[in-house]
Amino acid sequence: MHRRIWKNIKKGLHIRSPVGKKYRDINPEDIFLDSTNLPGFDEYALEGRIERPMGNVTFTIVKMTLILLIVILAGKLWFLGVKDGEIYAQISDQNRLEETFIFANRGIITDRNGTELATNDIKSSESDFAGRRYAPIEGLAHTVGYVKYPMRDSSGIYYETEYRPRDGAERAFDGVLKGKNGERLVETDVMGGITSESIVEKPVDGETLVLSIDSGITEAMYKAIKALARSGGFVGGAGVIMNVTTGEILALTSYPEYDQNALTQGVDQNTFATLINNPAKPFLNRAIGGLYTPGSIVKPILALAALNEKIISPDKEILSTGSITVPNPYDPSKPTIFGDWKVHGWTAMREALAVSSDTYFYSIGGGFGGQKGLGIGLIDKYFEMFALEEPTGLELPGEVAGLIPTPEWKAEKFDGDIWRLGDTLITSIGQYGTQITPLSAVRFMAAIANKGKVLKPSLLSGGAPEPVVRTVPFAGADWRVVHEGLRQSVTYGTSIGLNVPYVEAAAKTGTAEIGAGKKYVHSWSVGFFPYDNPRYAWAVIMERGPATNTMGATSVMRQVFDWISIYASEYFQQ
Repeated sequence: MHRRIWKNIKKGLHIRSPVGKKYRDINPEDIFLDSTNLPGFDEYALEGRIERPMGNVTFTIVKMTLILLIVILAGKLWFLGVKDGEIYAQISDQNRLEETFIFANRGIITDRNGTELATNDIKSSESDFAGRRYAPIEGLAHTVGYVKYPMRDSSGIYYETEYRPRDGAERAFDGVLKGKNGERLVETDVMGGITSESIVEKPVDGETLVLSIDSGITEAMYKAIKALARSGGFVGGAGVIMNVTTGEILALTSYPEYDQNALTQGVDQNTFATLINNPAKPFLNRAIGGLYTPGSIVKPILALAALNEKIISPDKEILSTGSITVPNPYDPSKPTIFGDWKVHGWTAMREALAVSSDTYFYSIGGGFGGQKGLGIGLIDKYFEMFALEEPTGLELPGEVAGLIPTPEWKAEKFDGDIWRLGDTLITSIGQYGTQITPLSAVRFMAAIANKGKVLKPSLLSGGAPEPVVRTVPFAGADWRVVHEGLRQSVTYGTSIGLNVPYVEAAAKTGTAEIGAGKKYVHSWSVGFFPYDNPRYAWAVIMERGPATNTMGATSVMRQVFDWISIYASEYFQQ
């Protein structure tokens, strides 16, 4: 058999091999190879077996499946590349190019002498912005203010792109200080690694802000207020010094204050709650947001009003015996007694200002003992002329308006109660419903110092472009009488503590009784210097101290004068 097969092979014959009922050709080479390899075939691994061709049905199913897959893939590519191509292209670009911002450095804040009050630290590896730092100078917190840093989420992405100014000049002049953030494009690879960076727009740093204040004088005033508050039992205090020509604020401070750096860096909720609930109100800027009964510091306005209305001559004397008694028209057995703080005897206008005679001002305000009084209508008119109830317009946030009592105000506040003579009498000495801020007090004293110019105060070096709000027209002789009376207050009167050899000042004290039983007082000192050619006015308030306290706001201004004479005597030059 093998010999016949081999012969056929040699003859080039093809042998038909049965596959089912059909035959197919077998090449001689296949037979030869299978013959020689037959002993090594593994039958269970299908070796040595003749492969069967795929059936038509199976082939058709496979072909249709492949065609369907190709159609599906083509359709998906069409959706990705054509229909939604633009969307996915944008997504792809955003995944590849990240647009980020570059924080601009905040502008620095300096005082009028170039002392830096708010500056920036170098950016650290932990943040993308410069830290804000405040000078360790006391008394500047409410004036300079503070900021909070931009916030970011748990993944480190900033959802705030600006510093958040919270108070003072930081908030008032944020538009000047904040600058403009820049823009950066960062290209990343598929693993998130940065492959390149490019700055599209450079950041523009904020501008330097030069304030009108002298930080040295401000700190000296603050320390004096703080020392007196602690030793004398006052709740707090505030002080302001203003240029009487330009309206520039030379000093503005409020006690107690907060720690700017601590609040900027962030404090825990318990610490912040303690500050908020502190009865001394460290967040209150008393200089512009505190309303106080002025007491006797308004007496110069009453004197000018009486002279201008010609109801009294400056040399007419009025007797002070320690009190006045006003009859009760409804019950003669129950007259009302209005006390003076001491017996002054016969006093004319200059001396009445110097010694702060209540009897004198009762008489010219409400009328008494044959002396005609201004009446509440004229008192209100002149208070308004000196802008006691108007906000000054200082750039800082938080300023409040004052209050001038009127018959209408009383009727509204006290259920329709009528205005009485006694109301006018006590209004004449700055009691009852009158309330003003220290900033308002310094403004009306500046108007008295400059003879009638009511100014718009400013914290900017150089002051407001047009500082004069309006002019109060009084005769030169009337101004002179009041100036002389305020000067005498320093030389022998209630402000004698300011009678120093290095500067001549004019001043007025005020003691406003408050609380039930009049156990507490606000202590005021207002005035201007130098006397012959006024350059600066001041107002100091010590808030709610014991009525028995013998030390008041005048002692604060004395310490400020002493500091200026040693470290900044140029302010005393005329």
